[in-house]
Amino acid sequence: MSYEKPQASAGIEHDGMNGDTGNVIEVRDISKCYHVYEQPSDRLKQAVYPRIQRLLGRPSRQYFREFWALKDLSFDVKAGESVGIIGRNGSGKSTLLQLICGTLEPTGGTVQTRGRIAALLELGSGFNPEFSGRENVYMNGAILGLSEEEMAERYDSIVAFSEIEAFIDQPVKTYSSGMFMRLAFAVQAHIDASIVIIDEALTVGDVFFRQKCYARLEKLRDAGAAILLVSHSMPDIEQYCERAILLNQGEMRFIGSSSEAARHYYLINQGIHPTLVQDTSDSDSGTGFPAKLADHAPCLLPQEALLDITHCSQVSNGQAYCRAMALLDGGGQPCDTFRQGDKAIFYSEYVVTSDMGIPICGTVISNERGIIIHGKNSWQHEMEPAGHARAGTIIRCWQEITLDIGPGDYVFEAGLSTVSETEWNHRYQMSYEQIAASETRVCHVVNAGTFSVGLAMRNHVATLTHHGIADLPGRMRIDIVQENSTSTS
Repeated sequence: MSYEKPQASAGIEHDGMNGDTGNVIEVRDISKCYHVYEQPSDRLKQAVYPRIQRLLGRPSRQYFREFWALKDLSFDVKAGESVGIIGRNGSGKSTLLQLICGTLEPTGGTVQTRGRIAALLELGSGFNPEFSGRENVYMNGAILGLSEEEMAERYDSIVAFSEIEAFIDQPVKTYSSGMFMRLAFAVQAHIDASIVIIDEALTVGDVFFRQKCYARLEKLRDAGAAILLVSHSMPDIEQYCERAILLNQGEMRFIGSSSEAARHYYLINQGIHPTLVQDTSDSDSGTGFPAKLADHAPCLLPQEALLDITHCSQVSNGQAYCRAMALLDGGGQPCDTFRQGDKAIFYSEYVVTSDMGIPICGTVISNERGIIIHGKNSWQHEMEPAGHARAGTIIRCWQEITLDIGPGDYVFEAGLSTVSETEWNHRYQMSYEQIAASETRVCHVVNAGTFSVGLAMRNHVATLTHHGIADLPGRMRIDIVQENSTSTS
């Protein structure tokens, strides 16, 4: 069965990328097809029989079936940009990376890259297990186009970064997986590449080395290198990537902000093709949602208190959409500037378009680096349910959060999900994994708004209440013990 090229807009959503100069990767209509044989003899038949049939002037038979790992992907990556590639297992992520690296030839389309590519595609790739770590460092450098003198200049830095100096002259077949990854990453991170590609390899190292690796990747990005990161960890993708590409069954389902791509990924994992809702206030966008807010009960808050979410992306499974959001201070007044320790109220209203179970609402707050510093929903608040949400009803959610966080600028998101009444009634007997599997994501408003937090004021003096991202609850005790003191009972 042959693959027919789809229409340009079928199943693909773009965020307005263009072909400006500065691209280090340009992918155009790339596809990859594999021939799958049911039995080994079919491979031999395919190699011989069609030629004989052509010589005899007879129609040839095909002894394989086609499997399209990728279908007509097009995108650009600029210098100094971090792009995540996400999708379920078998979606085509690794195939795409190999096509970009040049280790695979595409069936159709073109890939253009500019500059040296450093790729860590799988543990052990490019290493000879019989060679020592030192020998593999120099061999990898030669493969990547560096001279022995250039590698000698980098050698000490590579070994120091890997932190395996004591084992560098041992055969790498004696290394643990963590040591293997440390050395492989250290080599790729020190060759002055224009494109750095990482495929899940960083999951092998311990937390301290992963932090070190990500810091190095940020340094490379700041120096102008493009970073392609494949990971099943959505927090990593949201934190380290500006954009992300979502693949599903070889097709590009979304390309845009990493936060929005993550919401699409979650819905696809539920077996749902996400609906993208935009500007629900004016006209029917063809998504099946009502065109006019007047068809429903009026919003609870006055218009002047509401945020403008008409151009915010909403990722939905089609059961509901968000029609209004607001950010208020502790007194219920619109506010986007707070001080440490202030209370903020995050308000949202959802229109339910088809029956669902027990609704669960929540808010996520991220800092300017994309790190999620707070995320909590009504399930985690152990609220009693308001009942089932039926089609045509309005869900209103108030969430008060004490901003015991560091000074800075923040972005917040809001979401709605649902679980069945049976699952809700057994929530205290369910593990986190069971909860995550039972929860159906309904609607998520990405990057709904921003706010800033300044220093706390005490006695009219600006005061820093804590260092770091969050102020964790706790207690302290200090004992001063005199020298040669004796204890009494």
